[in-house]
Amino acid sequence: MATGLPSAAQLIRTARHICVLTGAGISAESGIPTFRDALTGLWERFRPEELATPEAFNRNPRRVWDWYESRRESIRRAEPNPGHRALAALAGRVPRLTLVTQNVDGLHQRAGSEGVIEYHGNILRDRCTVEQTVVQRAGASGDDLPRCSSCGALVRPDVVWFGEAIPAAAMRLADAAALDCDLFLSIGTSSLVYPAAGLAETALRRGATVIEINPQPTDLSDAAAVVLRGPAGVMLPGVLDAL
Repeated sequence: MATGLPSAAQLIRTARHICVLTGAGISAESGIPTFRDALTGLWERFRPEELATPEAFNRNPRRVWDWYESRRESIRRAEPNPGHRALAALAGRVPRLTLVTQNVDGLHQRAGSEGVIEYHGNILRDRCTVEQTVVQRAGASGDDLPRCSSCGALVRPDVVWFGEAIPAAAMRLADAAALDCDLFLSIGTSSLVYPAAGLAETALRRGATVIEINPQPTDLSDAAAVVLRGPAGVMLPGVLDAL
């Protein structure tokens, strides 16, 4: 295992296809609390499983929506950080880059990244609970809950809740990238949450080289060829400068 920006830059410089997986760490650098850290103040007496499941929504959609609206407000106030912007710039300097994110905040797109594979959805979108498609909200309803402008059914955040499957299209595209890439970047993710954590394992089995960028060691660290111990907002601009 090597360390250092020059080693990472050399691997990136010679890569044919880079698959990048980002996790909560890169968004935390923009001031967005991680999922469990978001349970503060009014919400600290709840467990995530009590707010982010289909069952919780069926029991009390108002409570679930109140929590998600508070999370949306914090995300709307956040700005992409140098790590997000460096990944967007990197895509223009390599033959092929596929960006997969576990984050639901849309900051990669706001930083200029295109074709982002949103593994867990996007918290700023609404999805109809009946049509299962992304929809616009109707006007105010009698119960003051968000409803679909097409059919009038309740809408929910377009995110993956506990017990739900990863969207088929996102999984298919991410798996294909992991199978095809020759370099895999794991950035700001604990490498504990499956199936996303399995993407690096898939890439390794196919002979890809792994670079990990994370302030703390993870279960992936020993398998990485290069480890950059630090925040993405520092390390990724450094890698760009070293290219």
